Amino acid sequence: MVSVKSYPAMPVQIRGSLLQLGANIRTARQKRRLTIDMMLERTGISKGTYQKIEKGDPAVALGSYAMCLFALGFGPILGEVAAPAVDDTGLLLDQQRLPKRVRRPRGELDVR
Repeated sequence: MVSVKSYPAMPVQIRGSLLQLGANIRTARQKRRLTIDMMLERTGISKGTYQKIEKGDPAVALGSYAMCLFALGFGPILGEVAAPAVDDTGLLLDQQRLPKRVRRPRGELDVR
């Protein structure tokens, strides 16, 4: 397990999310009856890195997590994380920034 001292600025919620992601990857692997060696063959990562992934280590590259998710059949899931369709906060901010009125810029003639 990664020492908390090595990532002192990491919020507790993020650390918990990574721990949960690692546990979920391990559970998904076990449900599919895949050994660690099988995962290593499918992902091309080292055993040490894979073991860190299952522990939720924040030092592991996002690409390694993505390879594990892909090998387990969750390929496009990372692309959906901050998708505009599910970004409710972003949609609200866009609506708040919309102008009340839209005017033609000065000096521009109305060409119809």
